[in-house]
Amino acid sequence: MPRPATATATASREELLGPSRYGTPDARHDPGPDAAEERVERIGDAAAEPIPAPSGGSIRIGTASWTDPTMTASGVFYPTGADSAEERLTYYASRFPLVEVDATYYALPSRRTSELWVERTPPDFTFDIKAHALMTGQPSETRRLPKDLRTALPGELQAKPRIYAKDLPVEVRTAVWEWFVDGLEPLRESGQLGSVLLQFPRWFFTSSENRDLIVEAKDRLGDIRAAVEFRSASWFNDKNIERTLRFLEEHNLALVMVDGPQGFKSSVPAIAATTSPDLAVVRFHGRRAETWEAKGIPTVERFRYLYDRGELEEWVPRIREAASQAKDTHVLMNNCYANYGSTNARELAALLLEPEG
Repeated sequence: MPRPATATATASREELLGPSRYGTPDARHDPGPDAAEERVERIGDAAAEPIPAPSGGSIRIGTASWTDPTMTASGVFYPTGADSAEERLTYYASRFPLVEVDATYYALPSRRTSELWVERTPPDFTFDIKAHALMTGQPSETRRLPKDLRTALPGELQAKPRIYAKDLPVEVRTAVWEWFVDGLEPLRESGQLGSVLLQFPRWFFTSSENRDLIVEAKDRLGDIRAAVEFRSASWFNDKNIERTLRFLEEHNLALVMVDGPQGFKSSVPAIAATTSPDLAVVRFHGRRAETWEAKGIPTVERFRYLYDRGELEEWVPRIREAASQAKDTHVLMNNCYANYGSTNARELAALLLEPEG
């Protein structure tokens, strides 16, 4: 599930985890992995099991990566010797009941990979899967498409380094969705497929045409649950917010509630709204404003932010409310720098386990 490489495989721990070159949040929000680990030692593995929810379902908490180079660096999250893909996923699944797969955004999933994930995790472990770029109106590297799909492209598209779904022949566009769904079949059969994350780009503004594209995406996914994350504030301005929530409710699509930097065109408000009785999803992106929309910033630096207790406490009543209305609630830490996401996941679980009032 790696994101685009932000460091070479041979980079040292110091190179991976050294001071940021892109401006640094105050020390409270970027204290370093050792300081984050000290916070974890006080609460243990609070997120290891699903938390019972008022709805009779559960709250699952996890991270949006298990293989980022800063997370797999020596002494950060994994025990010494956990160096293989199998060992890392097995260890991760012993600490959290949920993970989000990001690699499927860049490359279509394969059945064999899904089978390996099933083999390496407990039966009740859950995978949320990020939709491929071509499924949400974003460009894909042509070379990363499966050979069968790549060779089915017209010659002029094969020669392009990046392509968009709008430029594809209808049969190839359909094949992308079919390939994606088929690759997840082992997870669906095992009951370990949580949902597919449809994360739309910042230029995906509210419109009838774009609402139709969302409905088309849901239809193509069949009985797989879908959650929608917007990155354009237009969906939530005073004119459109009620219409957006009503639209998602009508189509049984879970709104992805987000915590992230505010004041940008791609910022969406921290709305607490449950739009599906089946699923509620919350994603934490950190609040590192100085890198949020900056160009040329490595992905891991964009999310290099450790939440403090007060910031996590803001979400406790919202998550409890969501969990009272939806069968399943998934909470994912996308602040995937070193052990920041895993630390905050455990801290948030500990807060949710505290008695109310």
